[in-house]
Amino acid sequence: MRKRLIVSAAGALSLFLAVPASASGFRPGADGLGDPYYPTFGNGGYRVSHYDVRLKYQPATDELEGTATILATATQDLSRFNLDFALKVSEVRVNGRPAAFATSGDQELEITPARPLAKGDRATVVVRYKDVPSTVERYGGYTAWRRTPDGAVVAGEPVAAAWWFPSNDHPSDKATFDVSVMVPDGTQVISNGVLAGTTSRAGWTRYDWREDKPQATYLATLAIGKFDITRDTTPGGLPVYNAYSRDLGANAGAARASVERTGELVDWLSGYFGPYPFSSVGGFVPNIRSSGGLETQTRILYGPGLFARGSNTSVVVHELAHQWYGDSVSLSRWSDIWLNEGFAQYAQFLWSEHENEGTAQELADYIYALYPADDPFWSVKPGDPGEENQLSDAVYQRGALALQALRNTVGDQAFFRILKGWPTEHRYGNATIAQFRAYAEQVSGRRLGDLFTTWLFTPGKPATGPVPNGTAAAAAERGDGRPPAEPKSWRKIQDANSVHRDWK
Repeated sequence: MRKRLIVSAAGALSLFLAVPASASGFRPGADGLGDPYYPTFGNGGYRVSHYDVRLKYQPATDELEGTATILATATQDLSRFNLDFALKVSEVRVNGRPAAFATSGDQELEITPARPLAKGDRATVVVRYKDVPSTVERYGGYTAWRRTPDGAVVAGEPVAAAWWFPSNDHPSDKATFDVSVMVPDGTQVISNGVLAGTTSRAGWTRYDWREDKPQATYLATLAIGKFDITRDTTPGGLPVYNAYSRDLGANAGAARASVERTGELVDWLSGYFGPYPFSSVGGFVPNIRSSGGLETQTRILYGPGLFARGSNTSVVVHELAHQWYGDSVSLSRWSDIWLNEGFAQYAQFLWSEHENEGTAQELADYIYALYPADDPFWSVKPGDPGEENQLSDAVYQRGALALQALRNTVGDQAFFRILKGWPTEHRYGNATIAQFRAYAEQVSGRRLGDLFTTWLFTPGKPATGPVPNGTAAAAAERGDGRPPAEPKSWRKIQDANSVHRDWK
């Protein structure tokens, strides 16, 4: 049985009495969007267009105080609706009027407006809250809010927003963002998009960040602390904003040597994926115990452990590729995760070719031979891996092999048209694997059902590797019975296979 905390029974009664008889057909919005992996994530009955998040944070105590203003439009006649949020709420207003609210489950904030919302109505929802986020755990002990020696970082996949702003927390409902954070002088704030300005007063400094392109809630990030900041532009004129904690120790040099190549790498990827879809790019490396990373939109998070063995531009390529595949074009449901990870890993294959450290075909041959037929690796279906395998090696590696199989089937000309055309076709939107297959068939003029079924949806090792026609025997082993040689780029590519696991 779910426990619900009712804020004001009397208030709720008065609201009920205020609902006109004509609203009798109004009903609550769903408390989840029915995602096959996470049914309670997101909410039904409305769509969000913009989040305005104003925060005050004290690093010494980890106390976060906030006011979130959410602009939404009702998609049905609503008597009540939910937001996803985990912190303590003190007040909710809908269109300027006090609203009753209650909490239930891990993240449900149930809101009953003073006046019901008719389908098509625009609503301004204001939520005031105050809490210590690092003490808040959900989903069996998980937290997306991590303290650092001088502040905090919040990021996570598939959830993170609930620890710092209320939202419709599912990638199928994207919105623009303004994030304004006040911190003690000497402390800095990193977030998505463009730094619109800073103001200081009475010992506090406010940082105003703006992301003016649609963004999934899990791709919003916040880092507070003391950073070394670098600003530049790419050769193509795109603003680059990178940040590094000042106490990264032995990993500092390798981190900078990798992330400072962001401008070069994003311009290089544009040659394959088309124009970069956002108004800024960059990354940050906070002082946290992590060897993971996350493609947080425009401002990528890199855990310092990613650079424990030296610089790794391949990881940077992986996360930058997500700006097209995952951020601009976002999955419609979490079972479509291949649309994110298979393509980001394949971008690393292309970088390996560029660096003369192994062709995409050599990498595909090596991975195919690396795992024997009875290895559990082949039991995972990249096209529908299940929640427990959402970030498994197979989604990355077998997912990239599926793309090499597609390349060999349709030829380079059609394949690279597909890679570049897809992010344009669905720019700033959401998509499914079925839509990608249809698009690939349209561009190539080939039927690709068997290929997608074999590589994405069938457990077990395919009978032959993803190789050009007539060379299948070479994929399994060379003539002397030995497996293919390990490409020089493989170790660096492999480092990216688990980059997101620290954030799940």
